[in-house]
Amino acid sequence: MAIVDVIKYNGEADVFAWKYPNEELGSWTQLVVSESQEAILIKGGKVLDVFGGGRHTLDTANVPFLKKLINLPFGKKSPFTAEIWFINKGYNLDIKWGTPAPIQIQDPKHGIFIPVRANGIFSIRISNSKKFFIKLVATMPTFDKVKISDYFRGVYVTKVKDAISNYFIKEKISFLEINTYMDELSETLKEAIYPIMDDYGVELVSFYVNDISVPEDDIGVKTLKSALAKRAEMEIIGYNYQQERSFDALEGAAKNPNSSSASLMGAGMGIGMGVSVGSGLGDVFGNMAKEINITSPDTATKECPNCHAHIPQTQRFCSNCGFNTENKQELPNVEKKQCQKCNTLVSNTSKFCPKCGEKL
Repeated sequence: MAIVDVIKYNGEADVFAWKYPNEELGSWTQLVVSESQEAILIKGGKVLDVFGGGRHTLDTANVPFLKKLINLPFGKKSPFTAEIWFINKGYNLDIKWGTPAPIQIQDPKHGIFIPVRANGIFSIRISNSKKFFIKLVATMPTFDKVKISDYFRGVYVTKVKDAISNYFIKEKISFLEINTYMDELSETLKEAIYPIMDDYGVELVSFYVNDISVPEDDIGVKTLKSALAKRAEMEIIGYNYQQERSFDALEGAAKNPNSSSASLMGAGMGIGMGVSVGSGLGDVFGNMAKEINITSPDTATKECPNCHAHIPQTQRFCSNCGFNTENKQELPNVEKKQCQKCNTLVSNTSKFCPKCGEKL
């Protein structure tokens, strides 16, 4: 293999570490490094030197360690083998992250366990090329943002779980409200992950949580959303769950002909005692009472056409005057007298006029 005269970066833009494919070098080889890169010279598995931006000649003047590692023939020129790694030190701003599986977290407001997913992006910059190479790159030919995302997945998944759980407990909020805390949550996660990545020579520039979601088909999520929707409906209409149950009881009693007025009125009194509301609710009950017949057949009454006395609905003859209420014919032995005030004919045995109340 021919000795390389000029070495420069030929990798992809989103690669953090790239190894030059040819290891046949010479003390006259030119190394070209851009301003956003650093180059590392590796010999025998050890880092000999790190080169910043510019053009460098790999001779003993620039690489003092070469004096001990290569034999210099006449003219102070000699070939040697070594690895050249280019480290991209530019900002990479769009590394995507996400939780591979839902995180089971208990909602502090409603007590149910919900599966939470989170995702977002983060940006990094290689702050220490030597440390980054030794701890992460090792013998891989390239190291891109996919590998770095995979490498730190365990870190950010654990930190995301802890941060979201702590926010639920600290702020006492439901998972439905967590999206309003994205900025605070993102900053908290950055502070938690930064020292871990810094130990690998990687600076965490930013860490953003873009979305926190739950599966819509989860039974716990569906139940909770349904209950919250019902509560919102009640608040809009202006009543609560206890009132709704009482309304259901009144409606059921109205539809049930065997229900007694005492039990139904007891339900109505329970509503009035259980709800501290003003005249608005009283008006509602007043209107309902007009529409609902709460009188059972056993206690229903009717008015006698003859003497206007109120007798049980099931009674055929008037107990006051003896009038046949079904045939609407008078009994032959019934005697009548006339009220002196309103001239109404009433039974001779009546003491008061059923129409005007005059004493007879």
